[in-house]
Amino acid sequence: MFEYTSVMEIIRSIILIIAAILIVITAIGILKLNNEMDKVIYVRLHMLGVMDLASVLALIGLNQPLLAGIYFILAPFLAHAMANAYYYQEDEKKYENTSEPNNLTSKTKEEKA
Repeated sequence: MFEYTSVMEIIRSIILIIAAILIVITAIGILKLNNEMDKVIYVRLHMLGVMDLASVLALIGLNQPLLAGIYFILAPFLAHAMANAYYYQEDEKKYENTSEPNNLTSKTKEEKA
């Protein structure tokens, strides 16, 4: 029975099963996450880090070590870029939502008359 399968194929199958379990757990966690939480995007990015690790494991299990290495290097940079973009977008919203308008450069018609 074991003469057709090698040890490497069994190890790859185990790695793929672990990766699939991690992906399912992460997907359930993201779907059950409450959207009303403050800063929910950062929690989701952290959960997607688990999925990144599972993807690297799956690529290794599929005998694609070069793609796994590239993904392992690029995924943290992309997650950081998304978090950074969200953070600075959040700052711009904070400055736009001030109740007092900035009247330093423009005057209304009443003030000019």
